[in-house]
Amino acid sequence: MRLNLFLVFFFITIVCSAQKKPVDYVNPFIGTSNFGTTNPGPIAVRGMANVSPFNVAGSQNLALEKDSRWWSTPYVNENKFLTGFSHVNLSGVGCPELGVILAMPTTGEIVTNHEEYGSTYSDEISKVGYYTSILDKYNIKVEATATTRTGVSKYSFPAGKANILLNLGLGLTNEQGAQIKVVSPTEIEGIRSVGSFCYYKPEEAYPVYFVAKFSKPAKEFGTWKKPTTYEGLESQWMGYNGKTRLMKGYTKEVVGDSIGAYMHYDFKEPTQVEMKIGVSYVSIENARENLEKETSSKTFDQILVEARNQWNQYLSRIEVEGGTEDDKTIFYTALYHTLIHPNTLNDINGEYPKMRTRQTLKTDGTRYTVFSLWDTYRNLHQLMSLVYPKQQSNMVKSMLQIYDESGWLPKWELNATETTTMVGDPAGIIIADTYLKGIQDFNVEKAYEAMLKSADQLDGNPLRPGISDYINKGYLTTKTTNSGSVSTTQEYNITDFAIAQLAKALGKKEDYKRFTKRSISYRKLFDKEFNLLRPKNDDGSWLIPYNPETGANFVKNLGFIEGNAWQYTFMVSHDTKGLMKLMGGSKPFANKLQQVFDKEQFDMANEPDIAYPYLFNYVKGEEWRTQLKVTELLKTYFKNAPDGLPGNDDTGTMSAWAVFSMMGIYPVSPANPTYALTIPVFDKVTIHLNPDYYSNSSILITRDVSQNSTQGKISSIQLNGKKIKSYFVSHQKLTNSKRLNFSLH
Repeated sequence: MRLNLFLVFFFITIVCSAQKKPVDYVNPFIGTSNFGTTNPGPIAVRGMANVSPFNVAGSQNLALEKDSRWWSTPYVNENKFLTGFSHVNLSGVGCPELGVILAMPTTGEIVTNHEEYGSTYSDEISKVGYYTSILDKYNIKVEATATTRTGVSKYSFPAGKANILLNLGLGLTNEQGAQIKVVSPTEIEGIRSVGSFCYYKPEEAYPVYFVAKFSKPAKEFGTWKKPTTYEGLESQWMGYNGKTRLMKGYTKEVVGDSIGAYMHYDFKEPTQVEMKIGVSYVSIENARENLEKETSSKTFDQILVEARNQWNQYLSRIEVEGGTEDDKTIFYTALYHTLIHPNTLNDINGEYPKMRTRQTLKTDGTRYTVFSLWDTYRNLHQLMSLVYPKQQSNMVKSMLQIYDESGWLPKWELNATETTTMVGDPAGIIIADTYLKGIQDFNVEKAYEAMLKSADQLDGNPLRPGISDYINKGYLTTKTTNSGSVSTTQEYNITDFAIAQLAKALGKKEDYKRFTKRSISYRKLFDKEFNLLRPKNDDGSWLIPYNPETGANFVKNLGFIEGNAWQYTFMVSHDTKGLMKLMGGSKPFANKLQQVFDKEQFDMANEPDIAYPYLFNYVKGEEWRTQLKVTELLKTYFKNAPDGLPGNDDTGTMSAWAVFSMMGIYPVSPANPTYALTIPVFDKVTIHLNPDYYSNSSILITRDVSQNSTQGKISSIQLNGKKIKSYFVSHQKLTNSKRLNFSLH
């Protein structure tokens, strides 16, 4: 009997241990094609360092290399020729930046031209926290993992001559200035200049510092530089390599645009070398401290285990049951993508660079960076508030630090620089939404002060260009701006709505009235001839001629940024009832909304219209259209494949859309703490809540499918066992409930 019990227990143990964890479902290759601009390299949760295969320079694929859209990512799945592994990267962005500090293992004699030393690769595998491939040219196995601020690589060399190159000349940015120094046979340090995101303000370049340590001392080591002029070096000439001079021995410093350093070995038998590269935006000393404190006493395998455990801890905040294996992979990969940006800016000692001046400051918490707010205000930060409220609180605090340092809230902040990319004044939307969801452990009065400044200051306002016309006329005109007069007006409206809601919560009644009125000024741009929004000239006349379809596919036009009238008119979810009235009622509204899809004007790959499928929920009797369309879009655009995103992930925004939609809830109106409801993909979703912010321990979302179900539509919705008539649920009710159930027929 005891033996039988032991066998049963042993069998259960084996089965349980074989069950896949959330971390096992993630496929980092999703988004590496179709311009998703993600990469499969390992990164820690919100990490500063990211070891990505770099295959967009010297690609041997002219079609890829000539397409400038690829230059915002270090990796393209279709290309199979790499020139190294970059250590600081961005994920899911539409403009080039970073992709620098490239390491490349080679064999034989030292070659410094990346097009010559580059190699095809095979046996590529990527999992959370881990990447590996074989460099075909050299028969070198490359493995990589990462901590928050350090990229860790393991190179398995064959016997013979071997090299590790650090190339500071390559990258995605057009800023190349760098300096590098070989400190010892096991250490290299240096600086790489970056900072021209979207080729904007190249004069505001800034440094990223690094220290590289190697587990094996090099037999020879040195530096290279193009062109072949040198100053301040103590070295021996090693000879020419094409147009590049190699130097061996210790060097004081090499400075220039196309420089690098190398470690050279001669192995008598196959040998593994571990390389750890710590990075910092403050100093070389901090980069070294980051490396030592995060990795010095740990092996590659230990770091890998810690990375995967950390990721699993965060991904397990949401548990799903039912659905297909592909559904789970799509879901957890999307959740994974939302946990990359915003990412960590401060070093392990708390130091980080101040906005603009880059003076060293210090934080007690986490200073986040990469605030792509035009994208992420729509859904990503709402997901953080629900599932990761502590992170979201620190993100708001980071925004307020940026305000303290620069005088303004961020717009599109990157590594303590303000790129001012895209339009609108989005930070206030996120702050208000966060506060209204009950995450209030930040200085809300300071936040409100910052929001009012950008909303009211007429002169020198970087967040709201054209604000004088906006306040005086209620809208921007074709004279105010040469692109996006209507859509920018809408963006200002949404922020003013957010300010109004926060003012109401803070008891500021006059501000509530003032900003509520301002938030609906888009109505002045509604043209009944088209039943769509239309640009106006400075004298109040309509823009003539006018084609509401112009602007699709990123064609520039006077009225809309990255879109057209069809893709923007309904982007006023804070005033859906007002738009319905303008269109003649709920039925004309629903019909016009349906035309967006029927006329193929809906763009799943861009932000302005991604909430459109949920707007049918505002029309009684038409909610089934939301369910149908969301289900269709998930199946069409989100796949377990490299092209499994609809396009640019926009630092996790598209992935956040998928996470919410697959759970059956969506934050359709920013700064309005309410979720629109649709059919969940999974039979059971458990969201574990943070007890520091929520009294409830978890939320259970379930779906019951009738045996006779053929259409898969919602027949009823129950909250805590009680039927609700609305296809919306407030954040407060959801987080205070035990179960949200969907019955399907």
